[in-house]
Amino acid sequence: MSESLRIFFYTDTFLPAVDGVVTSMLNFKKELESRGHEVYIFASGDSSTRAAVKKDPHIVVVRSMKFKKYPQYNLAILPVIASLKEINIGKADIRHVQTPFTMGFYGFMASRVNGTPLVSSFHTLFTNKEVINQYLTSSKRMQKILVDYAWAYARFFYNKSDVTIAPSRTIEQELNRRDIPNTAVVGNSVDLKRFNAKVDGSRIREKLAKGDEKIVLYIGRISKEKNIDTLIKAAKILNKKKIKFVIGGTGPSIAYYQSLVSKLNVGSKVKFVGFVKAAELPEYYAAADAFCIPSTFETQGIVSLEAMACGKPVIGADYLALRELIKDGQNGEKFAPKSSNDCARKIEKVINNISNYKKMEETAKSYSLKKTTDDLLKVYKEVIDKEK
Repeated sequence: MSESLRIFFYTDTFLPAVDGVVTSMLNFKKELESRGHEVYIFASGDSSTRAAVKKDPHIVVVRSMKFKKYPQYNLAILPVIASLKEINIGKADIRHVQTPFTMGFYGFMASRVNGTPLVSSFHTLFTNKEVINQYLTSSKRMQKILVDYAWAYARFFYNKSDVTIAPSRTIEQELNRRDIPNTAVVGNSVDLKRFNAKVDGSRIREKLAKGDEKIVLYIGRISKEKNIDTLIKAAKILNKKKIKFVIGGTGPSIAYYQSLVSKLNVGSKVKFVGFVKAAELPEYYAAADAFCIPSTFETQGIVSLEAMACGKPVIGADYLALRELIKDGQNGEKFAPKSSNDCARKIEKVINNISNYKKMEETAKSYSLKKTTDDLLKVYKEVIDKEK
C-alpha cells in the first residue's frame, strides 16, 4: 500500500499495564509509522496512563475508572470526549477497535457516524467460563448464562465490523463456529530486534539460579485462568531435579499462588520476581533454558513467541492457539491441559534434550513485525477498497 493512511486504534487496556493487546498495538504503531502511516491510539486510562505515554500527541487518554475485578482494563467515563480530539486530528481513513468495551464501542459508533471503515480485533477470550468465574461470578448457573450472553454480545459487536481479525487460525475457527463469519487471520508480532538469540542473559541468570541449575520461566499475568498452579505442582514433582522455576508478572492471584508454593513446600524451587521491566524482558528469556505456559486462555501467546525468538523451547498446554503454535520435538512440547504430571514430564524431556529443539527462531520469524504488518495492511486495503 503506497498511500499514507491515518489509522485510529481504540482500546480499554493500555500503559502502564502491559499485556498482549498493548504489546500488539505498540508494535504495529511503531512499524506502521516507520512506513509513513499516521497512527493514533485512543485509550481509556488515568493519571498513571498519562504519565506512561509522556504526552505523546498521537495517544489520547480518556478519563476512566478501574474495573476492579480486572484492573488492567479501564472503563471510560465519557468516551465521547474522544470525538473532540478527533476533530482536531482530522478524518480517519480506518478505525481499528482492539477491545469490545467502552472505548471499543465508541470506536464502533464513531465509524458509523463518520462512515469510516471498521476493523476489530478479537484479542481476549472474555467469553471464557474460567474468566467469568474469577471476575464475575462463581455460580455455575450464572456462568452458563453469562457465557451465552458474552457470545451474544460478541456476535452483535464483531458482526458490525467490516472484518474481525483473529490472531490465530484456531481463534478464527472458533469465531466462525460462533457465527462471526467475516474474519481474517493476522498474527500479533514479535520485535526481532529486541527479542533474539544474541541477547545476553548472564546478568539475570546469576540472580536467579546457582551453578548448573536449569531455569524454567513463566512471564505473564498472575491470575487463575492462566493455570499457574499446574506449573507449581509440576515443580513439586520435579523437586529433586536441578531446576529453578521463575514466575514473572503481576495480577490478582499472586497471594493465592504464593500460598500454594508454601503449602507444597517448594519455596526453594519457585521464585516470584514480580513485574519485569520492558528493558529487562529479553534478558529474562535469554537467562532461561525453557519457557512454560500452562494457560488454556491464549488466543495466540505473544510471550511464547518472544521466548522462541530468544531461542528458547516452549512447553505449553495442548489447547487453543498454543496447540497451533507449538510443534512437538521442533520448537517445544505440548502437555495435557491442567495436568501437572504431564507438564512435569514434558519439562524434564525438554530440559534433558535442549539441543534437539531447533525451530524456535524459525517460528518467531514467521511472526516478524514486517510480515504481520504486511498482513494487517492487506486487510486494511481490502476493507478500504470495498468502501469505495
